[in-house]
Amino acid sequence: MTTSERLVDATRDLLWERGYVGTSPKAIQQRAGAGQGSMYHHFAGKPDLALAAIRRTAEEMRAAAERVLGGGGTAYARVEAYLRRERDVLRGCPVGRLTMDPEIVADDTLRAPVDETLDWLRGRLADVLREGVAGGEFDRALDPERTASAVVATVQGGYVLARASGSAAAFGTAVDGLLALLAGRRTA
Repeated sequence: MTTSERLVDATRDLLWERGYVGTSPKAIQQRAGAGQGSMYHHFAGKPDLALAAIRRTAEEMRAAAERVLGGGGTAYARVEAYLRRERDVLRGCPVGRLTMDPEIVADDTLRAPVDETLDWLRGRLADVLREGVAGGEFDRALDPERTASAVVATVQGGYVLARASGSAAAFGTAVDGLLALLAGRRTA
């Protein structure tokens, strides 16, 4: 792993654990095992490094979601696979948690990959649900866009419930409830 990759990985971890303000250049350098000169050789500063870290996190989240949403099976099965895929529920969503960081939300550049990823996820889920409606799997009254937003909200809210209770079961309960509602819209 190159020094620049170590710096990005360290920043990703620290942003997830501590947020933007709590992620100091010194902490990044220590976690990455890199000196100050190396950091500023590869990146213009903390905002530039944070942007690279957020982009990498967003890319990985999209890839993980696409592996299940783009897989085989019915639309319901793919949405279920997305909802039930392995996650570190008690740590929360590495992208979703960034929306709670005032410094990231206030910075259009840092917030952009977060917005783009959540928009992509809603759109990708809507595509899968639209396939299910078109194929007669779901009744025609199901609104793919609204339902996709509800799926994303359930996942993000499930993380919050799990962290608040200290139990991954809270996430599972939210997922089970959403899947029961979605199953009620199936025609076959």
